[in-house]
Amino acid sequence: ISLQELMQTKPGANGTAVTEFILLGLVETPGLRPVVFVLFLFAYLVTVGGNLSILAAILVESKLHTPMYFFLGNLSVLDIGCITVTVPSMLGRLLSHKRTVPYAACLTQLFFFHLLVGVDCFLLTAMAYDRFLAICRPLTYSTRMSQTVQRILVAVSWACAFSNALIHTVAISTLNFCGPNVINHFYCDLPQLFQLSCSSTQLNELLLFGVGFIMAGTPLALVVTSYIHVAAAVLRIRSVEGRKKAFPTCGSHLTVVAIFYGSGIFNYMRLGSAKLSDKDKAVGIFNTVANPMLNPIIYSLRNPDVQGALWRVIKGRWSLA
Repeated sequence: ISLQELMQTKPGANGTAVTEFILLGLVETPGLRPVVFVLFLFAYLVTVGGNLSILAAILVESKLHTPMYFFLGNLSVLDIGCITVTVPSMLGRLLSHKRTVPYAACLTQLFFFHLLVGVDCFLLTAMAYDRFLAICRPLTYSTRMSQTVQRILVAVSWACAFSNALIHTVAISTLNFCGPNVINHFYCDLPQLFQLSCSSTQLNELLLFGVGFIMAGTPLALVVTSYIHVAAAVLRIRSVEGRKKAFPTCGSHLTVVAIFYGSGIFNYMRLGSAKLSDKDKAVGIFNTVANPMLNPIIYSLRNPDVQGALWRVIKGRWSLA
């Protein structure tokens, strides 16, 4: 099928002329596609393996049966989901040499991507709140962060993220796509679809900024507020050993928060640019591949409890083998 044939428009539902999009992927050169395939397959396997290892470590190690690691376990599930929404379909297109994606499949990918990233956003906030309670309110920590509270925080995170993803998916479905249908990216996302719409996207962009401020701005403000209180409490501890004990997982969590919000802000705050460039692909790789792959590494590198649990999981597998 030629590129001209793929770009032909057909009558579709919801006033939409385009029934499929063409995802150009990461590279145009055919010779580089096998290299990209191997690299992304490796990244996918490492991410899934790393996050499953973190989950196994949390399950087998009784020391890790705490609220912080309950949230981290949920974060690992989200990381597996986030990379699974984008990378396997891209690998499939590289193998089949078919770059077309049906309109409905594109919107489905968009919905699940925003759902999982939204939950991620709220879970990072819940983890910051957990650190605040553990360090600043230690006497009431067990009651304020009971199993019921943990489950409520996770359930609320999913409910808010579901609402956000649904709002954006419904809003994008109201736009008309009647002209070009080529997306210079490897997955469907809002900035790329805004560029292709024949309708005005002004309201959609305002919605993205408005809802984004609530969905990302509020959690980020809560994270910053929590860590201001944590830093003040830690600085009041006179002994160096006491400070080290009070601040074990905060550094890892802050690193993950900085990477997550940094890449997210860069990706969605540049909607006014005339043309989306290859930089957006790089940010997309960071959002969908690097973040989920880095999280288990960041949380295990400086944490002896996680390292010990991981070692026991690996030894257990070897002994079974």
